[in-house]
Amino acid sequence: MQTQNTLDLAPAYRLKSRFINLQRKAKKQNNVFNILNAGGWLIWPIILCSVVAVAIIIEKFFKLQQGRVLPKGLFDQVEKLVGQKEISKNHLNELAAQSPLGSLFSVTLQNSHLNTHALKAVIEDAGRHHVHDLERYLNTLGSIAAITPLLGLLGTVVGMIKVFAAITSVGVGDPQVLSAGISQALITTATGLSVAIPALLFYRYFKSRIQTLAVEMERQVMRLLAILGKSAQ
Repeated sequence: MQTQNTLDLAPAYRLKSRFINLQRKAKKQNNVFNILNAGGWLIWPIILCSVVAVAIIIEKFFKLQQGRVLPKGLFDQVEKLVGQKEISKNHLNELAAQSPLGSLFSVTLQNSHLNTHALKAVIEDAGRHHVHDLERYLNTLGSIAAITPLLGLLGTVVGMIKVFAAITSVGVGDPQVLSAGISQALITTATGLSVAIPALLFYRYFKSRIQTLAVEMERQVMRLLAILGKSAQ
């Protein structure tokens, strides 16, 4: 009998536990919303900047993968084609569509009839275009890293203006009146810095990553030029 009563009460305990968990989640959501609301209208541009920054970071992690820019074994494949002298228009089109490095190889092979100075100029021009493409949206990320602390500072100034306005109207006797301005000053500053610091770190990382990839692409193209020079002799 006692066991049956315990079994009967089990669903009620589970229901109560779920209700308590829902209450806790609702309180957390309300707390987050209250914090954001206390930051004033300037908190929303900072949040928008954070969303844009996250989107750019994800896009750059995907786009700057080693295999997407410098596919493994691509140079050996091109070297084999040059040695066998089996480079067709289809091969060049496939190289150009495969990756930035493949596109540079394609440009090099298509213009191999030019003299060395003219060929290097063509390759450098193509390389600049690819580096520019790899750096797309990176300046936006750098701008976010620079702007969000300023938005936070502006929020601090606006919050302090509210504090002094409250002091002028009601004095310093009521802390609740002063707390709104102080909260806005602190929350906007903290939020702005929380967005700016990661954005700046990823901006520096991606700039260094692109520079490393560009140097490696240049090195492999120079190797291809050396092979073409030997085969022309």
